[in-house]
Amino acid sequence: MVLLNAIPLYPLQFDPISLHRLWGGEVWLLSDRDDHASRVSNGPLKGTTIAQLLRQAPQQVLGEQHHRLQRFPLLLKFLDVRQELSVQVHPSDAYAGLMPGGDSGKTEAWVVLERGPAARIFAGLKPGASMTTLRQAIAQGTVADRLASFAPNSGDVVYIPAGTVHSLSDVVVFEVQQNSDVTFRLYDWGHLDPVTGEGRPVQVEEALACVDFSQGAIGPMTPCTQQTAPVLRENLIQSDYFGVTRISGRHSFVVGAAQRARVLVCLSGEGHLEHAGATFAFRKGDTLLLPAAVGACSCQPHGLVSLLEIAPPAT
Repeated sequence: MVLLNAIPLYPLQFDPISLHRLWGGEVWLLSDRDDHASRVSNGPLKGTTIAQLLRQAPQQVLGEQHHRLQRFPLLLKFLDVRQELSVQVHPSDAYAGLMPGGDSGKTEAWVVLERGPAARIFAGLKPGASMTTLRQAIAQGTVADRLASFAPNSGDVVYIPAGTVHSLSDVVVFEVQQNSDVTFRLYDWGHLDPVTGEGRPVQVEEALACVDFSQGAIGPMTPCTQQTAPVLRENLIQSDYFGVTRISGRHSFVVGAAQRARVLVCLSGEGHLEHAGATFAFRKGDTLLLPAAVGACSCQPHGLVSLLEIAPPAT
């Protein structure tokens, strides 16, 4: 194992982890999960997992938050949803008894990158939905009639609090979520696994127990413009679980923050970061972690670039 006390930290890039799913596929961009652990792909720490980094240098990586975190608190993905994602719900921290040891609740958010002709986002319940009516709809195969939904556009931002019934269809999205892999399926649209010829298991009772029946329709959020020059900087999400800022432009700008970790995801274009006299190239699809010890960096676009800057929880 590489000893971090002998190597100054720098902007860290990670190998993507591609996973096939019945509904399409997903790419895990940054994951501190035992089953799919992200590994550094650049520089002297190449091959080191995010878990190893946190074990050896938690304060250098996470800054002030290190004392209360056992692992990196977020899981970042691209989802390519070709068929309907199962109708599902993620529990909040209040339902610890339903979650495997070590997992938390799961609030998440999406940024829509591409949409197909049948694109649909289901998020929240229509008025009048209850545990009884939802259970009946599951039995009758009419769950979609109970869900609020809308046709998304590229660039839309959707925030999904834990307890929200949701699904996706015919879209490519970036997903940021709490570092949890707990999902309870209510309904799976009649999809059959091509290998087994059988449907995937559902967890109706667990899902119904976790549903927030007060959560009505969820639509796209309205970005808050923070800056228009020299680049457009939009605050997309600011919650107790993560913050997301979108930065778009052709001119140099600053990313990262002193003594706080930040993650960058390049949505389009390419460029490089400058840190400690070195440059770190990136292009569309790349993910870079700026450890707290790295702090702010200068970003130099090579033409028009669009980045997401993701902040872990601050407290």
